[in-house]
Amino acid sequence: MSDEEHHFESKADAGASKTYPQQAGTIRKNGYIVIKGRPCKLKRFPGQSVFNKVVEVSTSKTGKHGHAKCHFVGIDIFNNKKLEDIVPSSHNCDVPHVNRTDFQLIDISEDGFVSLLTENGGTKDDLRLPTDENLLTQLKDGFDAGKDLVVTVMSAMGEEQICALKDIGPK
Repeated sequence: MSDEEHHFESKADAGASKTYPQQAGTIRKNGYIVIKGRPCKLKRFPGQSVFNKVVEVSTSKTGKHGHAKCHFVGIDIFNNKKLEDIVPSSHNCDVPHVNRTDFQLIDISEDGFVSLLTENGGTKDDLRLPTDENLLTQLKDGFDAGKDLVVTVMSAMGEEQICALKDIGPK
């Protein structure tokens, strides 16, 4: 046995996967899917936020020599771009792990970043202001009015973005 000390660098994600496999034929509307390396949600309905949508799922019948196919149309949950893919229904697709976390808004910096209060009392200062104009206006107006705001941050596949806002009253 050796008396040497060994030091290892730790990684933040501990090897956790950013996606998990799911059979294409079992993925439904309003579910999540990875299309062309981007996290998407299937189907947007009127009155709902555009974030995280799988727009459309249709399955074709089996051909003479082939598999039934699933046609997925999804909306990228971070940039709202429409993406499509066709996959045999018996094959596996990647499905992203999508998390939503609420943080209290502390400050908005001049360079476009927000400062958020975490559950353990620390701060999170690495998020940009949202790109959605309506959400951005609500966020800035509420903060300027001195309201106590809670933002919902969506994270998937190593990306994060503010996707919702709640007013919990005056400061």
